[in-house]
Parts: sequence; structure tokens; C-alpha cells
Amino acid sequence: MPDQFLFAVEVMINGLMAGVLYALVALGFVLIFKASGIFNYAQGVLALFAALTLVGLQNGQIPFAHLINAAFGTKVHYFGWTMPTFLAIALTIVVMVLLAIAIERFILKHLVNQEPIILFMATIGLAYFLEGLGDVMWGADVKTLDVGLPQGASEWIEDRSAVLGGDGFYGFFIDKLDIVAALVAAVLVISLTLFSQYSKQGRALRAVADDHQAALSVGISLRFIWVLVWSIAGIVALVAGIMWGAKSGVQFSLSLIALKALPVLMLGGFTSIPGAIVGGLIIGVGEKLFEFTIGQMIGGATENWFAYVLALVFLVFRPQGLFGEKIIERV
Repeated sequence: MPDQFLFAVEVMINGLMAGVLYALVALGFVLIFKASGIFNYAQGVLALFAALTLVGLQNGQIPFAHLINAAFGTKVHYFGWTMPTFLAIALTIVVMVLLAIAIERFILKHLVNQEPIILFMATIGLAYFLEGLGDVMWGADVKTLDVGLPQGASEWIEDRSAVLGGDGFYGFFIDKLDIVAALVAAVLVISLTLFSQYSKQGRALRAVADDHQAALSVGISLRFIWVLVWSIAGIVALVAGIMWGAKSGVQFSLSLIALKALPVLMLGGFTSIPGAIVGGLIIGVGEKLFEFTIGQMIGGATENWFAYVLALVFLVFRPQGLFGEKIIERV
């Protein structure tokens, strides 16, 4: 096969892997939107907060160490022990569930049946609060996240694909971490789709999204549904935080991955779990191939804006996305 064609195939495969990471973040947005009908601006910060908590627990870091030292004149930062990865992940899940309970108790229960813009503004305030809380609890320095995931190029794929091209082609460069992320995303999508479509809680979740008051009138506990869906979104955020943190380190710019999830949602639809994955894959492949084929002709760096231009086109011609529900209002 021509080497140039094989390079394009490699770019497309890496685009699929990047799209899976985008989709992991978008999943959290979809879950919250299906339960409350609002866009959760805080989802990216949830991923950051989960990753910070996981690293802090792993390293035995003392929460609020800077405040404690400033108040009492001490110089303590660590407990002096490290925590096994499995236990740290389990405790982080507990923290995210407790956070979901706190969000419901102190924010959401006071906003029942409010306009969507009110709930959206509440998530903006929550995002900045959680970002500041994570800074105070764990510090603002860049942290290394190691949960034992394989990293680096897959030599097995590289060796076996090298025979496809000539002397100038050395095989497909596929990151092992991206492969793991793809498998994890597949498991999450299947699980969440089955939960949403076939479980009692999943049907209740869709009822709450349609009408809060009607759901309450038939005996659905709005508070329980919100705690449940924010807990699941927190766990999804933890998975996304682990993948992104292991790839590029845990830093406060991690919260900005929420911005790349916006085009994913516009393509896939705000109400579709499979749509989040399909939208992520389209964005990932599209931006990589566009950069590979056209980016060099127009100065490069097209990955920064291609996804948003594509999303704008979808908004013009299909506002509900590929898998979103078309809303028809009769007057």
C-alpha cells in the first residue's frame, strides 16, 4: 500500500482514540441533561476534582494542608504513607457520591421546577466553587497520576503493521492508553445505555427530564434521581479524569476539556448516550484528518477550531444533533 495512505489511516486511528477521550467527558453532560434538562457547566471541573482527589489519596496528601499550616504554623503536607490504587479509586468514588448528595441538598433541591437558565447559572457557580475547593484541598501544582495503565506505543501493533508499507513506513503508532480508554468507554456506553433504557431508575430519569412536577405527581423521588445521576456523572468524570490525567498530568487546565465536549454534544445530541460516543469519534477523526490533509496548507493549528466550525454547521442544519430528540412545540 502507498505510505501516504497508511499515514492517513494512522492519523484516522489516532483520531478515533482521541474521540473516545472526548466522548468520556461528553457522557457526563448527557447524563445530567437527561435528568434535569440543563447543560452542566461543572462537568469538566468534576473530572478535575476527581483526578485531584485520587492523586491526593494515592500520595497520602493531607487535605487543606496549606490552610492548616497557615492557621497553626505547622509544616505538614503528607501523612507519610501511600495508598494502593484500587483503594484510592474506591474512596474517590465515595467522595464523588458524597459530593453528589451535597450538590442535591444545598443547590438542586432549592431549584425544583425553576427555569433551565437558573439551573445552568447554578452549575457555573458550582464549577468555580469546585475549582477553588480543589485548589485549597490539594494545591495548584501539576501532579503525576499513575494508576498502572500502560502507556507508550503498542509495539505489537507497530511491528505487525510495518509490513503493510515500504521502507519509509514503520508501522502504526497507537498509544496503549488510548486503547484502554476505548475499551473502558465501550463498557461505559453499553452499561449506561442498558441502565437508561431498561431499568426502573433509567425510565424515572427520563420522566424527570421531561417534567419535574409531573414526575413528582406519580411518586418519583426527584431528590433521589438527582443524587443518582450526579453520582453516576461523578464516576464518569473520575474515569475521564484518570484517562486525561494519566495522559497529560493532573493540572487545572484539565477542566477545559469540557469545552471540547461541546461540539461532541452538538453533533451527537444532548439526550443520547450513544450519540456522545459517535459525536466524539466524528470530532476526533475529523480534526486529525483535517489537520493532516489541509492544515499544513493554511498554517496548521486547525485542531483548535475545526470541531467548533463543524458543530456550527450542525447547529444550522440539524440543531438536535444526529441522535438527539427533535422537539416540536405546538402553539
